[in-house]
Amino acid sequence: MTHLFRLAAVVLLAFHTLGAQAQVLAGLTRAGKPVADGILVKVDNQIVLRSDLENIYLQQQQQAEGKPLPPDLRCRILQSLTLNKLLLAKAETDSVTVTDDQVNGELNRRMNYFIQQIGSEKKLEEYYNKSIRQLKDELRVQVREQLVQQKMQDQISGKVTVTPREVRQFFSKIPKDSLPYYSTEVEVGQIVKLAKPDQKAEQATLAKMNDLRARILAGEDFAKLATQFSEDPISAKDGGNLGFFKRKELVPEYEAAALRLQPGGLSPIVKSQFGYHLIQLIERKGDSYNSRHILMKPTSGTADVDASTAELSKLRTRIMQDSITFAKAAKDFSEDKESAGNGGLLQNRRDGSSYLPLDQLDPAIFFTIDTMKVGSISKPLPYRTDDGKDAVRIIWLKSNTPPHQANLKDDYQKIATAALTQKKNKALDEWFLRNRGTVFIEVDPEYAGCKVLDTE
Repeated sequence: MTHLFRLAAVVLLAFHTLGAQAQVLAGLTRAGKPVADGILVKVDNQIVLRSDLENIYLQQQQQAEGKPLPPDLRCRILQSLTLNKLLLAKAETDSVTVTDDQVNGELNRRMNYFIQQIGSEKKLEEYYNKSIRQLKDELRVQVREQLVQQKMQDQISGKVTVTPREVRQFFSKIPKDSLPYYSTEVEVGQIVKLAKPDQKAEQATLAKMNDLRARILAGEDFAKLATQFSEDPISAKDGGNLGFFKRKELVPEYEAAALRLQPGGLSPIVKSQFGYHLIQLIERKGDSYNSRHILMKPTSGTADVDASTAELSKLRTRIMQDSITFAKAAKDFSEDKESAGNGGLLQNRRDGSSYLPLDQLDPAIFFTIDTMKVGSISKPLPYRTDDGKDAVRIIWLKSNTPPHQANLKDDYQKIATAALTQKKNKALDEWFLRNRGTVFIEVDPEYAGCKVLDTE
């Protein structure tokens, strides 16, 4: 099973890249022709399709940028996919599951990432010729499976650790001419404060919502008013229709109000983290329901941004006076949940570390840190979040590492991560050997030569 688990990580993370996502959702080859599909491997009731294999092979081709690929790459991908299906099969046997909230959170994270990469929701929808909702629906099963696979991996190898001695031994075995060369990398932290609308903006929005509610109760068409006034750009195109959702897939305030209604009924004004909603229940089917809504968001003005700026200025002063660390301040006060849990540090989505190549930085952050010294913190800077909210943030340049060849002094954490990955892979390898005989596995004769179940 040479390289099996190294590539398995690639397979599990393949859908984090925009190019790979395009192929997965469109089901196309680079030439634009549909992939001829069929079942290549069966693992109990799990299957590996030819399109699964070809989509990942295509991604590897794109990343290689014209360089020759290993001749056995398709076999290695198939081995990894088989491992993933074995993880799913055993997860089903062991009742290992993930929640709808976890799936929806991951879907939202990926959509926000794709939107950030491509520029806007509209551009993303035009790129795929599909709405955000449709993209999420098509990804939902894949994301759930990937989260279950990850949970199984965590149960198998999550407690594995490495000692400093093991890290040094791992590094010493890397040939000198194989040491990686790192470009300039930085560690950047942020603390974010959203600009909260003042009372006048809230009251103005409520007045508009009350007017719309009165018009609907007087007989005007909800869908037409949603198309005209709703500030949810995705559902507004469809008369506010959100489609079917299961319980716990929408925010609690919205779900509670929608499920109190009879079909055709109209809710009072409902407040959630997204703004104010008017909700109409369309239909219920078992544990699912279909609804439409009109969303309005109170706008924040200059005074609201100024209030957040003043708050961050005080927090910045405390950090600079050493009365609180940046990491603790981010955890306690930042309103960007993703980075707050990491002490404010932005995460490298490719490997999960806090080290960011300069070409991965948001341009606004790049030009901010370009003139900063390591350890310094910027003054509060206004910006707009991925979901379009006005906000202010302070930015901390924790480290700036110039281009260099890997060494233990500068890259200990990266080398330790690689050593840990190797040790976890060994644990997964041993698990595979113990469990491959506990399930039914059948491989298409075309790929019999790949020796999917071999250990060497």
